[in-house]
Amino acid sequence: MDNAKRREEQLPYHYDDPSIMDGQLEYQEKLWEFNQTHPTDQTGKQRLLKEMFAEIGDGCHVETPAHANWGFHHVHMGKGIYCNVNFTCVDDAAITIGDWCMFGPNVVIATAGHPVLPVLREHHYVYAIPVTIGRNVWVGANVTILPGVTIGDNCVIGAGSVVTHDIPANSVAYGAPCKVARPIGEKDKEFYFKNRKLDVWD
Repeated sequence: MDNAKRREEQLPYHYDDPSIMDGQLEYQEKLWEFNQTHPTDQTGKQRLLKEMFAEIGDGCHVETPAHANWGFHHVHMGKGIYCNVNFTCVDDAAITIGDWCMFGPNVVIATAGHPVLPVLREHHYVYAIPVTIGRNVWVGANVTILPGVTIGDNCVIGAGSVVTHDIPANSVAYGAPCKVARPIGEKDKEFYFKNRKLDVWD
C-alpha cells in the first residue's frame, strides 16, 4: 500500500515521501504572508484567511503569529471564531472547528503523532488522525489537543490541559490528562467566575 493510501486510512506512513507533500511549501508561503500583515490591515488578513483555510466562516479572527504544518489548508472553521496568538495546528489530517469557538494563547491542535516503537521513528513513520471541536467551545491558554480527539459542543477546556480523549458536550474539563470536572449547569447562569455574579440578565 502506498503512503498516500496509508495516510488516507489513518495508518502509519513515511512523512518524507514527496508524493504526499505536494503543495505544502506553497501553503506555508501563504501563511508566512499572513503573519507579515500589518495589524491594521484587516481587509488583507480576511482575504488571506479565505485563501489559507480549507473553509472559514464570516467573522473569524486569527491573531498573528499563527502556525500550521500545511498553512491551515486542512482546517475547516465555522463562523465567529477567535484565535489568540500562537494558534498552532499540526494539520496533517483534517481539523474541524464549529461556530463561535474561542482559543486562548498558545493552543496546539495536533492531528499527527509518531509510533512509540523506536525503530519506526528511525524510518520516519508518522500517523495523522482528524480532530473535531464542536460549536461554542472555549479552549484556554496553553492547551494541547491530541490526534483523534472530539470535543463536544459548549465545552470549556481549562488552561494548560492536555486533551488525550474525547470530551462530552456541555462539560467543564481540565488537567493533564484532561478530565471532565463537572457539567455546565444552573450555577453558570448565576456566576461567571468563581463567586463573581452575572448581571447580564438584568
